Amino acid sequence: MIRRLAAAGLLALALGGCAAVSSGPGVGGTKDGSTPTPTPAAAGRPAPPTEERSPEPRAAAKSRDEDVADRVVAVVNNDAITLGELQEAINAYRSQTRQETPVSRDIVQQVLTKMIENRLQVQEAEREKITVDDPEVEEELAERIKKLGVPNREEFDRILKAQGLTVETIKKRVRDEIRVARVINRKVRLRISVTEVEINKYLDANRQKLETGLAYHARHILVVPESAPPDAAWEAARIKAEMLRAQLLQATDFAELARQYSRDASARDGGDLGTLKRGELAQDIEAQISKPYRSSLGYHIFRLESKETLEGEALVRAKAQIREILFREKYDARLDAWLKEIKQRAVIEVRL
Repeated sequence: MIRRLAAAGLLALALGGCAAVSSGPGVGGTKDGSTPTPTPAAAGRPAPPTEERSPEPRAAAKSRDEDVADRVVAVVNNDAITLGELQEAINAYRSQTRQETPVSRDIVQQVLTKMIENRLQVQEAEREKITVDDPEVEEELAERIKKLGVPNREEFDRILKAQGLTVETIKKRVRDEIRVARVINRKVRLRISVTEVEINKYLDANRQKLETGLAYHARHILVVPESAPPDAAWEAARIKAEMLRAQLLQATDFAELARQYSRDASARDGGDLGTLKRGELAQDIEAQISKPYRSSLGYHIFRLESKETLEGEALVRAKAQIREILFREKYDARLDAWLKEIKQRAVIEVRL
């Protein structure tokens, strides 16, 4: 199982972000609905023999398969994407989504679109003369191998070989990923700013929603109906709860009353419910001392001990969260615009 997961991870590692598409139903057929010719990358094993298959020299069969794998499915400026590369990306997608059945044509198109975008970004990095040193590639590769849980480099090489990949192929793709990250940083990330005015505007518009994440501390007394006719028992419980609340309003110690009269498990702790999130109890309960609240268990009395507000540390945390939200919105919009821009000035031909 570990080896299988490592192999799947290495395939995803090899393809980088090219296979990161939205999930969908399981590679269908060609445009006319027929089954595409399998390739080594697609099938990973020879086709079963049939009576109709005529014997042919092994070298000739291998040459034919290589020709199929080398078939160009898209040209991005002067850079070709082959069927073999596309099938590798599809296999990576299937590994990431643990999909056993063939993927649909829509998914194939999405994978190819991601590959085209990736090639365009690599080309932009080349235009920007962004380079990555060998030690940086080795360091990044070592970190990824560590995350995959592969024990050593020898095992890594063995799994690569089983996947039909080479270390040099992996290194090139890792290098390209680093270059793409840097060109995106230069063209997108560094050109985004979030102002304090924007943060405050978002805060004012979403204050109530942000406050639901704040914490408060409460205590609780539960008065349950005793064994008697139901109506009378519930009425007696209500009256008792009202009397206890009256004592609390006269500054009687809540914890002491909870220990004496509460039938909740929190009674031994003086009714202490600990830290709760805003919204875990009804809003009318989130008061200093609530009116008796009836549930299927009995009558509840709550007292609010303390609560966070959007001030001080809570306000600092909320503003940091807002900054992240606004930055991500701007980042996604600018990245989409940049990708659209480089696509518009590119020559792209899809032959799939």
